[in-house]
Amino acid sequence: MADRHLGSLVMEDQGEDQGQGAAVVMIHGLGGSSNSFEPMMERLDGYRVLRPDLPGAGRSALRPGKPGLRGLASAVGDALRSAGVERAHLVGHSMGTLICQYLATAAPERVLSLTLFGPILKPPPAAQTALKERAQTARRDGMAGIAGAVAGGSVSAASRAENPVVTAFVRESLMRQEPAGYAAHCEALSEAAAADHPAIQAPTLLVAGENDPVAPLAMAQQLNRQIAGSALEVIPSVAHWMMMEAPRRSADLLRTHLDKAA
Repeated sequence: MADRHLGSLVMEDQGEDQGQGAAVVMIHGLGGSSNSFEPMMERLDGYRVLRPDLPGAGRSALRPGKPGLRGLASAVGDALRSAGVERAHLVGHSMGTLICQYLATAAPERVLSLTLFGPILKPPPAAQTALKERAQTARRDGMAGIAGAVAGGSVSAASRAENPVVTAFVRESLMRQEPAGYAAHCEALSEAAAADHPAIQAPTLLVAGENDPVAPLAMAQQLNRQIAGSALEVIPSVAHWMMMEAPRRSADLLRTHLDKAA
């Protein structure tokens, strides 16, 4: 595995030097990083896997200005071109699913498939307001309070009881974010427009958590109706962090979809 740097953006690149197959690009969500997909990596043998930390998250520094979510999508596209990736399977979580949708509509010929975990649409007005308020909180008070609230509210009760490590992972992921970068992402998401769903041509798998309060099942069902030919899988008893809450099921669904679309 190697790290690639494009300006301030850091991207893990695994598999290029092993003569492996098609590229899989994994785009994390708000408060996440490349580590959000770590539980799936063992099931991705045979693929070249690229995991960027979006500018302002993880190990990637925040870039000047306010690029918005489409700007983040552009940064991912630039990183892939610098890595020589012509076409790729796109995998997203939460906010990353909207970035995947933008990439799939901007250059459909470059997208082999979409797999969207906790898929989202344009945030509704109440969520837009909450995201802007959270951005202010991050800048004023830092990440500790936000990390605790997100970890407690976006992991299912069953997962918290059966595997407390999931809650610890989510809290740590949020705690490690730079407040300014996290705030910028909150604002970018609050201002995000819906993607042009009829323009999505790639085979699409939507993976929803049965008890997800962040990206409710109804949202995934709406996307399922709007993206032609898409499939919807619902994982029982999990919430928003299904890759950690149900790692084996999540990885199996991803691998099956990738192999079918290849």
